Amino acid sequence: MKVKNLLALCALTLAASYPLGAHAHARLEASDPKAGSIVATAPKQLRLQFSDIVELAFSKVKLLDKANTSILPLKLDLDKSNPKTIVASLPPLKSGPYRVQWTALTRDGHKVKGEFAFQVK
Repeated sequence: MKVKNLLALCALTLAASYPLGAHAHARLEASDPKAGSIVATAPKQLRLQFSDIVELAFSKVKLLDKANTSILPLKLDLDKSNPKTIVASLPPLKSGPYRVQWTALTRDGHKVKGEFAFQVK
């Protein structure tokens, strides 16, 4: 009986020490412009900061205007000082609402996607 209890204790200890965070998917932590914001001047770039390093070759950013017309970024790069941040250079934007749709493949090998909106006054 003692061996059975010892094995159960070892199994519980092992399970409790297993690093759960290592299997969590990356997520969007911040954006500029911020989700739901109203900006006074049109941004010249979008910045999307993730919780893990991004594989740029497998990531996409698309901007949609109020008519659902796609506005493709002029250039997509990683921030040189933070490889968790995608920087999308934008053409001049008019006043109105915009939706950002993004897909990112992060270093953990998982593809994540989402969208958010902002508005230019």
